[in-house]
Amino acid sequence: MAKVVANLAIGWQLTMLILFAFTFSWIALAFWGALCGFVLCALRRDPLSLRRQTITSPSASLLVSRTALVMPIYAEPPIPTIAGLEATCRSLLQQAKEYGAGTPSAIHKHFDVFVLSDTQDAAMADVEAAHVAALQQRLAGQIAIYYRRRPNNDGRKAGNIAEFCRRWGRRYDYMVVLDADSLMSGATLLHLVHRMQRQPSVGLIQTVPIPVGQRTLFGRFTQLASALYSPMLAAGQSFWQGDAANYWGHNAIIRTRAFMAHAGLPTLSGKPPLGGELLSHDFVEAALLKRGGWQVLLDTSASTAVSRHNPYASASHNSFEAMPSNMLDFAKRDRRWLQGNLQHLRLLTGAGFHPISRLHFLFGAFAYISSLVWLGLLLCTSLMVGYQAIDTTSSPLLPKALSLGLLSVTLGMLIAPKLLGLLLTFWQCPHAYGGRLTLITSTVLEILFAALIAPLMMAWHSLFIINVLTGRAIDWQTQHRGERSLSWGETWHHTGWMTLCGVAWAGTMMLFSPSAFGWLTPAWLGLIGAAPLVKYSSSATWGGVVSRKFGLLQTPSSAQQPPLLKDFAALESNSHQSSATLSPPPLPLAVPQEQLGDMPCQSFRDYVQTTATHAPSVKEPY
Repeated sequence: MAKVVANLAIGWQLTMLILFAFTFSWIALAFWGALCGFVLCALRRDPLSLRRQTITSPSASLLVSRTALVMPIYAEPPIPTIAGLEATCRSLLQQAKEYGAGTPSAIHKHFDVFVLSDTQDAAMADVEAAHVAALQQRLAGQIAIYYRRRPNNDGRKAGNIAEFCRRWGRRYDYMVVLDADSLMSGATLLHLVHRMQRQPSVGLIQTVPIPVGQRTLFGRFTQLASALYSPMLAAGQSFWQGDAANYWGHNAIIRTRAFMAHAGLPTLSGKPPLGGELLSHDFVEAALLKRGGWQVLLDTSASTAVSRHNPYASASHNSFEAMPSNMLDFAKRDRRWLQGNLQHLRLLTGAGFHPISRLHFLFGAFAYISSLVWLGLLLCTSLMVGYQAIDTTSSPLLPKALSLGLLSVTLGMLIAPKLLGLLLTFWQCPHAYGGRLTLITSTVLEILFAALIAPLMMAWHSLFIINVLTGRAIDWQTQHRGERSLSWGETWHHTGWMTLCGVAWAGTMMLFSPSAFGWLTPAWLGLIGAAPLVKYSSSATWGGVVSRKFGLLQTPSSAQQPPLLKDFAALESNSHQSSATLSPPPLPLAVPQEQLGDMPCQSFRDYVQTTATHAPSVKEPY
């Protein structure tokens, strides 16, 4: 790149080199992480020990601990939320019956379930309580279900869980945090508990949740990309981050005494958006646990122990979540995460944090800042091309052979993770994606779709960053659950400015430099087509046509639907039919006896390193 811009003025050289260095480094990091993950998954090796992974069926009879399944909710749709929780509980009971002592009694002794409501609307809370009461009746004598509603939502989700820990945390060795759209199989839950029992120095284990359940075109593309690439990328990520992994806020198991001792969140000085309450609290909680001497792990056993006949390692070893069904809801969720992740830049110099934790803070923020850097690089390139088109005495910006080679290397490294994911799946389990030909076709379509929407996400993220830097904060409200097809009016309202910018950009390049017009096609084409891309990708009809009529965009969750997802679909359907007969319980739902404990607020300025006291490990026969 230095040779490409050698003929420019020194100011332009430095600007182009800095922007390119940041952009290319981000691409290179993703490439090498994917390559590590590909090797680990291909050889079926554990990312930390490098030992060969094996598939096991955990037994409930080996439990010696108590675990709380906690689901913090805030104005969530009650039917799918409670249906998902019930499917998770029934899978846990079934797993105990199949691999335990023949009855689910071990589950009743070792697991409790808490629905932790922050819903402020009294009418909605009554509906929640009615659904939880009905779930209590259905699972009576099998597993205890509790419902607690706070009169306020101080601290949002982090405050909700912290309040649970202070009241009941001492009753439980571990807690599994579930989002309102989380689904986890009994095998996964028992696997996590057994691993915590065997490894007393571990404070948190994060699973790799795979998106499921969406029927829109955007949802199907997202689900295909996650199923193809996420397990491999997670293995590579686990390889370099070791026991200083990250926490994504749900589908994870946490050692409660470690969490209570080290993960109490302070507020940042100053006002929002960069001050006040920490929005992306999960990253910080993982860093605080690691700072306190506890290991934080990313569990990739379902990725590196994958069977040629079943991509999920076993029929019930699953961790799932739901994703926004359209690009607008997806971008709105990114807007909240972006503000929270930019706050993490203030923690880079925090006292006592592990270097890998600091990298998580940096990478989490740069995942969004990279869009602004990429936009800056494209705009600088366009300006230089336009200037040279006017000033015919200047030297060409892009020496053809060198620039083509540089572009080829960059694009090759950018697309390589997707091709590695395709190669791995093509070899291991193509039938779960409809066969090899269907797999290849679906992957090519996903790559093209990702290329088209990349400029849209770049534009949105750049706009969001500018809003944050100019002091425009947002409230972190609940995200839209379920499927939502967008109207043309809503679509144009949020994407019209992109189309106009894309037309102006492409027209200017065509006027001054037709060659640059061709070079920049991947950027302006997506912007011009923003409105139809967002509109039609939100359609479940188009998603159904692509999936059912042409058999494309299949994933293991749809082609080989696990029992957990079948149960969830059946329970959700039954809940819709019976919801009209539900009535609020006459009395507040009972909660267990409290065992009050402290969860002290941590400091980012001062920290004295101490040695964490770990419980003795439990010897298990596998």
